[in-house]
Amino acid sequence: MYFSQKNKILHMYAYDPFMHAAFPQPMVKQQRFCTLVPAAGRRASPHPATAPCRFRLMVASARPRGQTPTRACRTPPSRVYIIAWHLVSWRATPQQSPTAQFVDTLVQGAPAMASEDSAAPVVVDECRGVLFVYSDGSVVRRAGPGFATPVQDDGTVEWKDAEFDAAHGLGLRLYRPRERKNQLLPVFFYYHGGGFCIGSRTWPNCQNYCLRLAAELGAVVVAPDYRLGPEHRLPAAIDDAATALLWLASQAVGGDPWLTEAADFTRVFVSGDSAGGTIVHHLSVRFGSAAGRAELGAASVKGYVQLMPFFGGTERTRSEAECPDDAFLNRPLNDRYWRLSLPLGATVDHSVSNPFGPDSPALEAVEFAPTLVVVGGRDILHDRAVDYAARLSAMGKPVEVKDFEGQQHGFFTIDPWSDASAVLMRALKRFIDTDGRFD
Repeated sequence: MYFSQKNKILHMYAYDPFMHAAFPQPMVKQQRFCTLVPAAGRRASPHPATAPCRFRLMVASARPRGQTPTRACRTPPSRVYIIAWHLVSWRATPQQSPTAQFVDTLVQGAPAMASEDSAAPVVVDECRGVLFVYSDGSVVRRAGPGFATPVQDDGTVEWKDAEFDAAHGLGLRLYRPRERKNQLLPVFFYYHGGGFCIGSRTWPNCQNYCLRLAAELGAVVVAPDYRLGPEHRLPAAIDDAATALLWLASQAVGGDPWLTEAADFTRVFVSGDSAGGTIVHHLSVRFGSAAGRAELGAASVKGYVQLMPFFGGTERTRSEAECPDDAFLNRPLNDRYWRLSLPLGATVDHSVSNPFGPDSPALEAVEFAPTLVVVGGRDILHDRAVDYAARLSAMGKPVEVKDFEGQQHGFFTIDPWSDASAVLMRALKRFIDTDGRFD
């Protein structure tokens, strides 16, 4: 966005690179409130297309002059807003422009703030145009992702939502193939990614991936939500993930018929991507003993799948040090996720983020079920995941690495129908069909 003043009129040009156009919105100016301040040390750019910036715009009264108003300029009197813009994706469609969605969200839902005579909160952290953390500690979230992805549901898979933790208001989404031939199907958990800060089972990219999992694996897919940072810092997400798995175990006897008539509780596989992959590691440790397996009762975990697990450490790996700034997951975003999700004051050597950190539990005694670790050759997390698998293998644990050369972080949820995603589906199918045995 950029702004100009002329004859006491504040012109807002919301440049939207997804629509390749700028739309001027003249707004009547009140001198006392209409100020434009670059936020957080970011310098204003003369051309937003070449150098997108973040601004703080305080407007007390704004009404269109000489044209039909849009939502973006229907600003109620005596209200101050923080307007932040971040280029989140070039895959968005013009009809669902992130610029329009984001400004709509702020203008319609932002709380009233102080006048210019007091310090107005500013955005200090932002994650993918979804999560905004302000200088006063308040948090604003968008319900959906910052990119437009249509759900591709051909009707071959049916699904429903269920609540697994009423105390925290957490739900999960269940999927099953419509054609089951009276057979019980393996259960395949999928914990979504998002750096422990964003993401949901309801997001279209998650839905598309789970629809393909259910159809091609011939499995009942369980996709739980979990609490997110910074409002709920780790290990909250780990605890919620364990609660979801225990909920499944509780369904084995006298549970929801929609689930029990389709699910084989003796063949459970637990997977997750990125932050979800980190969750999978912690679940494999918690339930990797006789006492842990007893907690699950009639449910039996046959294998774990870590898809590009989100591990960290204070010492940079080569793939972290050499990660380009334009990567889907780059160093600044990687570090921001940890800063917003780990306990306050913790470093990335914390036991949640670093399985081999100074305070992490020893893994030699853990009875790991067969574990498949999927990595991408262009992923910032590549080297850390490969090292994780190598260390477990050296301990004699049943682990296998599937390396997708040239693939970026989260390629299978970005495009579940790509050739690389098809290869992944075949690898997962083999893993399930052999109950986690490796060829």
